[in-house]
Amino acid sequence: MVTGKLAEKTPSDHLRGTGLMTDHCYIDGQWKKAAEGGVLDVYNPADGTLLGSVPDLKAAEAIAAVDAAEKALFSWARARPKERALKLRRWGELMVAIRRDLALVMTLEQGKPLAEALGEIDYAAGFLEWFAGEAERLDIDGITPHLEACDMRLTRVPVGVAALITPWNFPSAMITRKAGAALAAGCTVVIKPAPETPYSALALAVLAEKAGIPAGVFNVITGDAPVLAKALCDDVRVRGLSFTGSTRVGRQLLEWSAPTIKRVSLELGGQAPFIVFGDVDLERAVTDAVVAKFQTSGQDCLAANRIYLQDSIYQEFCWRFTAATKRLKVGDGLIDGNEIGPLMHKTAIDKCLAHVEDARDKGARVLAGGGCHALGGLFFEPTVLADVTPDMSISYEETFGPVAAISSFSSEEQVIGLANATEYGLAAYVHTRHGARASRVASRLEFGMVAVNCVKMTGAPIPFGGMKQSGLGREGGRHGIDAFSEIKYICTSTETD
Repeated sequence: MVTGKLAEKTPSDHLRGTGLMTDHCYIDGQWKKAAEGGVLDVYNPADGTLLGSVPDLKAAEAIAAVDAAEKALFSWARARPKERALKLRRWGELMVAIRRDLALVMTLEQGKPLAEALGEIDYAAGFLEWFAGEAERLDIDGITPHLEACDMRLTRVPVGVAALITPWNFPSAMITRKAGAALAAGCTVVIKPAPETPYSALALAVLAEKAGIPAGVFNVITGDAPVLAKALCDDVRVRGLSFTGSTRVGRQLLEWSAPTIKRVSLELGGQAPFIVFGDVDLERAVTDAVVAKFQTSGQDCLAANRIYLQDSIYQEFCWRFTAATKRLKVGDGLIDGNEIGPLMHKTAIDKCLAHVEDARDKGARVLAGGGCHALGGLFFEPTVLADVTPDMSISYEETFGPVAAISSFSSEEQVIGLANATEYGLAAYVHTRHGARASRVASRLEFGMVAVNCVKMTGAPIPFGGMKQSGLGREGGRHGIDAFSEIKYICTSTETD
C-alpha cells in the first residue's frame, strides 16, 4: 500500500537508482544534455517541490534528432515486420514488469492518483502489444486488373520520419499509442513530450533501449514547446506529425505543417455531453457520471463537461450526484485512497474559478465545492453546478478541471440539439434503457465516439478520434496505422518481349 510516508521520498531516493528517472534526452541511442547547458525545471504539482531538471534543447538539437531518425529509417523500414513486432512486444513487457515505478514517476510529475497512473501504464503497454500484432498484419486489399497484360498490387509503406507531440494529462499512453503505430508501420520517431511531464517519456526511452529498439528509431527531445514544434514542422524530412492537445495549438501546428504538406493526425479538445433519460437506473447513472466527469481530476478530453438530465429525474439525480461528489477524496496522488489530485497549472485553477463565477452570476446553483480546496496550491474542490444554461461559458468552453455542469431537458430532440451545439465532437455519453432511443440518439450525435450505458470505451483496438474541431484521423485500432503509412500502387506489364 502506498502511504503518505512514500510521498516524502524524493525521486532520487527511489527512482533515480532504478535508472528510470534521467535528466538527459535520448537522441540517436545516446543520452545527452543541452549543448548550451540550459535546463527546464520539473515540479510536483501536489506540493510544488522540484523533481529535477531536463535539457532545454534548441531548434538545432531538434534537427539533430531528425538527422538520427532519418539515418535509421532505411534499415528500420526494411526490417521484417516480425522483427519490429518482437521489439514492440518486449518494450510492452518491460513496462508491465515495472508498472509501479512507471506509475510513481507519472504521479510525481503529473499529480494523478497512483491507482489511475497504474491504470494508464497498463493502458499504455496495451498499445505496444496491439501494434506489435498490427506490424504483422500490414496487408491491404488487392486490385482486380482492369488493363490487359498487367499485374497490379498494393502495398503499405511508412510515411518516413514522424514527429510525435504529446500532452501532460496522459504522458505515457499518448506516447505508446502514437509510437506503437508509427514503429509498427516502419517509421522512425522524434517525440516531444509536454514540458510538465518529461520524465514519463524519458522512462519509456530507457525501456525502449532495453527492448532493443535501434539507435535513431526512437528519440525523445525536451525543451520549449513552440521552439521545438516549429523546428519539427519546418523540416521537410518530417513526413508525419501526430499531436494530442488543445484545439488552439492544433490549429497552429496544422498551419506550420502546411508548407511541407505533412501527414497530420490531431486529437484535440472535447466538450463531452452526458445525456441521462428518465428511464435509467439512477444509481448506475450517477456512478458513471461521477467517473466520466472526475477521472484525471477532470483534466481529460473525454470528461463529461455537460451533464443533461431529463426533467423527471433532474432533482433526484442532482441530489445523488452531489452527495457522491462530496465523498470524493482530494489530495496528493501518492496517498492511498485519494481520488482527485492537483491540477497541472495555476491557469487551470483560474479557469475553474471563472467558470463557476460566470455560472453563478447567470443564475446557476452551486451544489458542491465552488472554489480552491483547503489544501491550497493547485487543488480545487470537486464542484457541482446546477441549472446551467447555454449562455454560461462552461456550456461552450472546455473546463479541464473538476467542475460538473448540470442542465435539464424535456425531449429527445431538444437534448440532441443542445449536445451538438459545440465546435467539438470527440466523445459523448448516453444513458437510457430504451434500445431504439439509444440507437437513434447515438447515431444523431455529432461525435466520433459514443458510449451508451457505460463510461469506459477506449482501449488499444479502438479507433480513437473525433469530428469537427476535435481533430483529424484516428489513433489506435487497425486504423491507427493509417497516419503513419502510405498506400503504394505498382502496375507491372506482363507482356513478353
